[in-house]
Amino acid sequence: MYILKEGTQREQGRNARSNNIQASRAIANAVRSTLGPRGMDKMLVDTMGDVVITNDGATILDEIDVQHPAAKMVIEVAETQDEACGDGTTTAVVLAGALLRHAEDLSEDVHATRITRGFRLAAQRAIEILHEEAFDIDDETLEHVARTAMASKASSDYANVLAPLVVDAVQAVAETTPHGESVDPDDIQIVTQQGGSVEETELVEGIILSKERVHSGMPESIQEARIALLDTPIEIRETEVDAQIQITDPNQLETFLDEEESQLRRIVDTIKEAGANVVFCQKGIDDLAQHFLAKEGIYAVRRVKKSDIQHLARATGASITSDVASLTEEDLGQSGWVEERRFGDDTFTFVTECPDARSVSLLVRGGTEHVTQEAERTLEDAIGATSVAFADGAILPGGGAPDIEVALRLREYAGKIGGREQLAIEAFADAIEVIPRTLAENAGHDAIETLVDLRSEHEKGRTTIGVDIEGRSVADMAEANVWDPLRVKAQALESATDVASLVLRIDDVIAAQGFGSDDEDGDDFDF
Repeated sequence: MYILKEGTQREQGRNARSNNIQASRAIANAVRSTLGPRGMDKMLVDTMGDVVITNDGATILDEIDVQHPAAKMVIEVAETQDEACGDGTTTAVVLAGALLRHAEDLSEDVHATRITRGFRLAAQRAIEILHEEAFDIDDETLEHVARTAMASKASSDYANVLAPLVVDAVQAVAETTPHGESVDPDDIQIVTQQGGSVEETELVEGIILSKERVHSGMPESIQEARIALLDTPIEIRETEVDAQIQITDPNQLETFLDEEESQLRRIVDTIKEAGANVVFCQKGIDDLAQHFLAKEGIYAVRRVKKSDIQHLARATGASITSDVASLTEEDLGQSGWVEERRFGDDTFTFVTECPDARSVSLLVRGGTEHVTQEAERTLEDAIGATSVAFADGAILPGGGAPDIEVALRLREYAGKIGGREQLAIEAFADAIEVIPRTLAENAGHDAIETLVDLRSEHEKGRTTIGVDIEGRSVADMAEANVWDPLRVKAQALESATDVASLVLRIDDVIAAQGFGSDDEDGDDFDF
């Protein structure tokens, strides 16, 4: 009896679980060599021949084309980690792969549901341990958090320049809420420009637009700018219904054109009377209106992206206006300068010296496109890590120190649980050690020797000892000023545990016709 459609692939039991685990581990192994300050880079070439060179886990997993459903689930872990923390994607994926590897060995003797229950107990206890081991943060350690986030990137050589800029940017956009400090990384705009060196990257307390003034007769710069933000066009309004106008003599045509000109002039007069000397318009600006604006000495930019208009509103304090006729002085924002600057063949509009700016910009320079792109990814990770560390006020020593401490204390905890779950908790503890092991391997150290030294130091109560990337063994991460945000580590543990539990509980895979491998036996998937 045939129940499934002809051509449908089905895998059950141990084969299904094994294939899912292997696919998930393949994704983890793809990024494992990029972990840490000594991680290697990946070159990704898409179908159009565009090349991306990076060791950023989120970028790598976003660029590769994955077909296997279990592998896609692991990639979702990276996406969740990136959205929640902005950093730690590689850690989360590598942890997921290690959990699945140890679970596969354990599944020979322990049922999957008992393993997943043990994993969840272990994850819950691990997060409690992380909170117990966390340190409070201050301005000095906040900069070291940014440096640590940059350490694994190609742009880490410029950390002395970039890290202070990241801290200044995060503190500039921080807001106090009833629940404490809050930072939205989207309030920090990153603009890249080829030419110059990464060392020339600068923080602008305002907004940078890749736009130029719409008319050459307008001033190139405005001091003490009073800014109007419009999401409506400065053009003749079209009728809402189809209409035709019949003109029988030239005078009527001239009258019609004069009325159009008068309408545009009234719009410009309204803007002038409100006190605005700078206009940013989300829609178009009529050519004749451009002429009138230029005659009034008003700096105008058209077709500004909606997101940039919102950034401008937060930076300058302006209100976004949908009806020019209702524009008043209270709707205007302020900035010290609005000016046009040229970098090579590109022209930008800088809105700077904004009082109480709640949105800032980082202008990233670099000699080539690849350099600027990698510098941008470096800053995004550093901003994400610094933001959550600043908001939470809690950090952990880096270098795999918290992972070793958690593993040590989980093994003690496992003995109190008993049952088959005890074996799963011990497997979880073994899996967590993949982070310091990988850091040691990527640094060229003897991984076994490093793990032995780490366990020995932590058993003596030295909880801040981690992998010494520069040296040959281990070192105190607190003295080395290597710090990770607590939220990044906790979120990585939660996400990795969730996806590992989800994959382990699958014992039947039914794939529709046309999906899967090209193998004749059809018993495997491509990924």
